[in-house]
Amino acid sequence: MKKYIAIVLMSAFVISCKSKMPAAQNNTGNAEVTTKEDKKVVEKHYNNKLDFSTLYIKASAKYVDEKQSQNVTAEIKIEKDKQILISVRFLGITMAKALITPTAVSYYEKINSTYYEGDFTSLSKWLGTELDYSKVQNLLVGEALDDLKKGKYTQTIVENLFRLDDEKDANLKKSFYIDSEKYLLQKEEISQPSENRMLQINYSDSKVFNQGTLPTSIAINAIQPKGRTNINLNYNNISFNEELSFPYSVPGGYKKVIIK
Repeated sequence: MKKYIAIVLMSAFVISCKSKMPAAQNNTGNAEVTTKEDKKVVEKHYNNKLDFSTLYIKASAKYVDEKQSQNVTAEIKIEKDKQILISVRFLGITMAKALITPTAVSYYEKINSTYYEGDFTSLSKWLGTELDYSKVQNLLVGEALDDLKKGKYTQTIVENLFRLDDEKDANLKKSFYIDSEKYLLQKEEISQPSENRMLQINYSDSKVFNQGTLPTSIAINAIQPKGRTNINLNYNNISFNEELSFPYSVPGGYKKVIIK
């Protein structure tokens, strides 16, 4: 079941893995940067924030784990800070659909004829990590999962990228990599070394629009004790500020998933 949720909500639910092995060690040649410069990097990163009311994305997606590989297409509609509708199709047939709002998550998947309706609290507990609307939206538009303006980070330079490390929790390490030219997010990692879990998200092939810059390729790699999961998203068609509809209804006869 979690595999289908991962496909429906794309990479956001691969955060369910919280994943990948121990975090990469800093290179010995990395240069420490002052706190003042740290704030400057974060400020310039958020200067890239997309300015839009609605966003439409048509994407190709590939899901791979240690047992199988699946290619699907995805239609993603975002009304900024209000709702996200994701439709996953295989050979033109809608196989799964998810509607996400700041207070609720609803999805259904056709293979097992099941659906879920609930909030982020119970869903986060089931998946094993904190998840909310902002994290899902940020991931899809290339912004850091966390609000970098609210954290304190150790900053170094790794391969010409600013690396911000949040290690206030010894059991949960977070690293954000920002390029030194346009201050766009290139990569982020969340790891639990003691549990051999890590999530890595890589952004590439950014495209400039009047509304701002948007990455058009997202690679999500997750490792946990039960295995590895990879999801690759490629945005093929993008449009901003169109009038969008968000139709969602569960087909009759589907069984409700109960999360305890």
